[in-house]
Amino acid sequence: MQIFSTFENSGYLELAISLLEQKGIKKENIFAVPLDNRREERKLFDTLHRSDGVSLVDVAMALATGFSVIGASVGFILAWGPIFWGLIGAVSGFILGLGIKLFVLKVVKKKQNLLRRGKHSEVILIVDCEEEQAQLVEEILWEHLAIGLGKVNS
Repeated sequence: MQIFSTFENSGYLELAISLLEQKGIKKENIFAVPLDNRREERKLFDTLHRSDGVSLVDVAMALATGFSVIGASVGFILAWGPIFWGLIGAVSGFILGLGIKLFVLKVVKKKQNLLRRGKHSEVILIVDCEEEQAQLVEEILWEHLAIGLGKVNS
């Protein structure tokens, strides 16, 4: 049976490996792989072939709709009429909404990602063991702060 787990690169990982060796898992059956983390920023705009699920125009469309309704309503009183003022309201609402969404993504979410950045897996630990030892290995890995754990029967 193979047990896969992810860890932060810390002393807990070293303690887990040494405790596994003390409990009878051979050194040849423990395999640790360090991961390279993403260094580049995520792309802001989506393409036809790649999307991250974050929409830039949802707030912009809502504000464009609201501002166009208000602009058209006020346009009955103003000189250019409701059509022009509705279009002016739609464009200004869209630009305002796009600016709000870009600000939230670039400033607010970036701060949240910096706070969350300390909790990403840096090492994958693969332990090859007998089925009788699987429960013990799992307990050791969870006790030493594994981020995730998975089992495969071989």
